[in-house]
Amino acid sequence: MANPNIVAVTSILGVTTYYTPSGTAAVVLLPNAAASGLVFKINQIVAANVNGSSAVDTTVSIYSNGAVAQGGAPSGGTAYPIVSTVSVPADASLIVTDKTTAIYLMEGTSIIVTSGTASGITYTISYESIAS
Repeated sequence: MANPNIVAVTSILGVTTYYTPSGTAAVVLLPNAAASGLVFKINQIVAANVNGSSAVDTTVSIYSNGAVAQGGAPSGGTAYPIVSTVSVPADASLIVTDKTTAIYLMEGTSIIVTSGTASGITYTISYESIAS
């Protein structure tokens, strides 16, 4: 697993991805495969409670395995929480991270999310895909 040199950048692409997990098990929000040649600079992660009537807990973690596609179940790695079991009130949003707390997602890692209620949280992640 290489660490791409972000001084010798060949491209920086802005990307925004959305995902609403249909269950309550941990799933991948953003994978970065081991040989991608990319580093992702995470600009913002927002967890929006779309339940409408009650609070929903959320956990967002950096995961030490990036081999699973978005929506897949993480396996063979370790979760390092950014936020852990935070209650998001009905019809409210939680800014998990923004540009003031930059996170670089290296090759071979991923961002995983867990919702306390099926289809209760929509996650939005905005990031820069940096290639060298």
